[in-house]
Amino acid sequence: MLNLIRAGMVASLALALSMHASFSQSVFGQEDPQSNTALEKVQAFSRVGEFTRAFDEIAKLEDAAQRDEGHSSIARMQMRAGLVHAAVETASYIEDDMSRSEVLSEASTIRSKPMLARGGGIQPDFDQLIDLITTTVEPESWEELGGPGSIAPFPTGVYVDSQGTLKRVTQLSNDSLLSSIHDTSKILATSQDVSTQSVLRKVSLTRLEKEAQLKWALGRDPTDTMRNMAGIYEVKYLLVYPETGEIVIAGPAGPWHVNPEGRHVNVATGQPVLQLDDMVVLLRNAIEEHGKFGCAITPTQQGLKNAQDYIDATSAKPLHPRQRDKWLEGLRSAVGKQDITVHGISPDTRVGQIIVEADYHMKRIGMGLEDGTAGVPSYLEMVTIPPGGSPPPMDVLRWWFTLDYRNISVTKERNAFALQGPGVKVLSENEHLDAQGQRIHTNTSTALNATFAQNFSTNFPALAVKYPIYAELKNVFDLAMICSLIENERLADQVDWRMTHFGPKGGYQVATGSAPKVVDTIMNMRVIDRKHIIAGVSGGVSFDPTAMLSEEKMTVDEYGLMSADHKASDIPKAIKHHSWWWD
Repeated sequence: MLNLIRAGMVASLALALSMHASFSQSVFGQEDPQSNTALEKVQAFSRVGEFTRAFDEIAKLEDAAQRDEGHSSIARMQMRAGLVHAAVETASYIEDDMSRSEVLSEASTIRSKPMLARGGGIQPDFDQLIDLITTTVEPESWEELGGPGSIAPFPTGVYVDSQGTLKRVTQLSNDSLLSSIHDTSKILATSQDVSTQSVLRKVSLTRLEKEAQLKWALGRDPTDTMRNMAGIYEVKYLLVYPETGEIVIAGPAGPWHVNPEGRHVNVATGQPVLQLDDMVVLLRNAIEEHGKFGCAITPTQQGLKNAQDYIDATSAKPLHPRQRDKWLEGLRSAVGKQDITVHGISPDTRVGQIIVEADYHMKRIGMGLEDGTAGVPSYLEMVTIPPGGSPPPMDVLRWWFTLDYRNISVTKERNAFALQGPGVKVLSENEHLDAQGQRIHTNTSTALNATFAQNFSTNFPALAVKYPIYAELKNVFDLAMICSLIENERLADQVDWRMTHFGPKGGYQVATGSAPKVVDTIMNMRVIDRKHIIAGVSGGVSFDPTAMLSEEKMTVDEYGLMSADHKASDIPKAIKHHSWWWD
């Protein structure tokens, strides 16, 4: 019955289009398409609304530039008739992305303006009829129109309050945000194919950009499959195919859902899946900032001076164990909130939020405010005082995330790249304080401080399983390296990709939210033999791919394994026109 309804509605559209013939004459006129070359015939048929015959003539053109010109002519005439959907579909066949982008921008402009009636008559609105069909009858079968919706705010384990302070999500009861998360905690893949597990799924960035731009021209958002990069949760390869104009990211993939923290994670592994918004942010950063970005969470100079004064004023009397929490709260209050700064990327993007949250969470583990994993005790847990000894001075401990790749494997042809190494590590430094609370860099780290950083780095995979925010950070680092490789190796030039939608000047709109500006002070204390050990911490995230992009870090794959995977991952010959991923 459903098929009969669908057939009837499509037939209705066909009838409506046939009734449009008299209207098209008023739009295009009665010009007789007498032309010599195939391209001239395409343009002539387009001018009189004979689009089917115009397409037939395009099939006779061997030159790609002429085919693009022909498709552009048809699309523009379709727009004159108000057939924006048809024009966008025609534009999808324009191979040159600059030419296609120009036509799609025109379509977007026309779509956003009200159509005026011609000759006192009523302007036929076929776009509404097309929308009715594609959204009513078997929607999933119409160009991946998308499945269940997802959370609009940042889907992470923190939120930003009205004052710009970063807060953790800790309540799992009637919170409206978490209720919404519960309602959408289901597999978001839109077809059985994308829901299957894949050892090596391939996503063509060039094709994905085109499909996202087609939807943008029609005023539609990317589908959930697009936003979640077809379910890839780990970057294994960056592949280049100049002969077909493809730049491809490949990695394991499968169905995903939204976890209780609001993260889109793989159903089987719990690993966060790659996000299109993150990729676009990092691609633009690689082009405009040479791939450098980061954040810092630091106490203010006045706050540190206040802390010194508070300790001096309260250290004369022994502290009773029952007074510990009150004393510590007074110390935190004296320090005040710590400032959050983000550089290289916009702080209101998802990438900006991820690096801040990961840094904040790491410091909480270091201060014993969150549990670590086996092999990662807090800094304060590791402190010991020998008999008759003194506790460590109240230095400011500095911990920060940075990249940790050993090398980049490449094929001899430099058409396949693979990142080697854990990707993320923690570095440390001890900063001294002067009487005014000024932090003095030492460029050195005590053995105890360095041990915490080393423990965290060594056990990073286990921490990423327990706390997915670290897996999110790893995904960000991997995507950042991939985007830096695309820019540094001039891969876009090799495939004639101008990034008209994903690039810095492109129309793709990245989702944004409230940018965190401050965070509650991260400070803790421990009493050993009635002696107080106080620790405060600063640091951040620092990503600079410059050293990794040097020729010394490029290692040629001598065994041919990457070349074999590159050949096996080539775009299938039978791939559909609007497809942008494959297994």
